[in-house]
Amino acid sequence: MPTSLILVCLWAIVANVLAMRPSRDNHWRLAYLLIALGIPLLGYVTWQTGPWIGLACLLGAMSMLRWPLVHLLRRLRGQDSQRQG
Repeated sequence: MPTSLILVCLWAIVANVLAMRPSRDNHWRLAYLLIALGIPLLGYVTWQTGPWIGLACLLGAMSMLRWPLVHLLRRLRGQDSQRQG
C-alpha cells in the first residue's frame, strides 16, 4: 500500500476520533486544521496513485467534513445573490 494511502487512512481515523470529543465551538477549529492538513495530503495521494484514487479520497473527505462545505456553498450563493441585486 502506498505511503499516501496510509497517511489518508490515519487522517480519517484522527478526524473520526476528534469528532467524538466534546467541543465548545462545534469542532470548527478542528475542521479548519483537518482541511489544512488534508489539502496537501490529497495532492500527495493524487500524485502517487492517480486521479481516480485522489477523487475517491476527496469524496471521502468531503463526506466527513460536509458542514464546512455546506456553509461555504451557502456563503457563495449569498454573495452571488447580492451581486445580482
